[in-house]
Amino acid sequence: MEPYIIAANRQLSAMHPIYRLLHPHFRYTMEINARARQSLVNAGGIIESCFWPGKYSLELSSDVYDKLWRFDREGLPADLISRGLAVEDETAEHGVRLTIPDYPFANDGLMLWDALKEWVSDYVKHYYPDAEQVMVDEELQKWWSEVRDIGHGDKKNEPWWPVLRTQDDLIKVVTTITWVASGHHAAVNFGQYGYGANRPTTARIKMPVEDPTEEEKEDFYEDPKTTMLKTFPSKTQATKVMVTLDLLSSHSPDEEYLGENPEASWAHEPVIYAAYERFKEKLKYVEGVIDERNVDVSLKNRAGAGVVKYELLKPFSEPGLTGMGVPNSVSI
Repeated sequence: MEPYIIAANRQLSAMHPIYRLLHPHFRYTMEINARARQSLVNAGGIIESCFWPGKYSLELSSDVYDKLWRFDREGLPADLISRGLAVEDETAEHGVRLTIPDYPFANDGLMLWDALKEWVSDYVKHYYPDAEQVMVDEELQKWWSEVRDIGHGDKKNEPWWPVLRTQDDLIKVVTTITWVASGHHAAVNFGQYGYGANRPTTARIKMPVEDPTEEEKEDFYEDPKTTMLKTFPSKTQATKVMVTLDLLSSHSPDEEYLGENPEASWAHEPVIYAAYERFKEKLKYVEGVIDERNVDVSLKNRAGAGVVKYELLKPFSEPGLTGMGVPNSVSI
């Protein structure tokens, strides 16, 4: 998100319609990223000291980014298609057909994506009634050029970058950015505690079955529990991870959720305010559908005995560790 935020603050005025649309999705992100660089992803920080790749953790992440990241695949439908989890189908409800029909993230996410896209479309078409308005907006074009050429300088010459020529181009770009900040982040972030706290993040010694010496084999047979505890993370490592995941997975009391509070100026623009109210109602509908799906026992991946409900993309939440709620931005 940082390249979009920095470029927006450098190239778009505070009154620019696209700045006002995106601004709620930038809330606290620069601050949380700065803190992450201080203690989470820094050399010798929590990630390097508690996860199995150790000092290579960020190097591996950077390598994956270099090989796999593409802006045109950051939107949900394109993401699912690129991973082989959906195929284009104009007859399907969301324009794609899932290859795994009972896939909670995709099913709930596509509803949220459509709601975001409808809201962004109404907004963009109000301020940009024709394609020419997009092309002649110097602030907008400079913003997108900086996102590409400076914010992603290592990928600036890639052929897949969208070009802002039409309303549809702008709608796709803005919907993708808002999705990444809201729905995508909520899905991968707020379930971390329930998942990660129950799984070891590293092995301090090799597993007993991996070419053990005679002494290691004898120790394992005599006292398997001690060997297991030597293999699992230390108490210090486990505590660090649990505290970190609890913090990252919790909503703060001042969290701002999708569809909650409109930008103040929209109250004086009837077309935009009405569009935002439709967006808010759509999110309430999405929440109701998710609740219904979570009690449908035919959906084996989200309902039934011993199955945890999938609530990560329910739009609203109370403060704390709830496993649900979609904030506007990448924040804690």
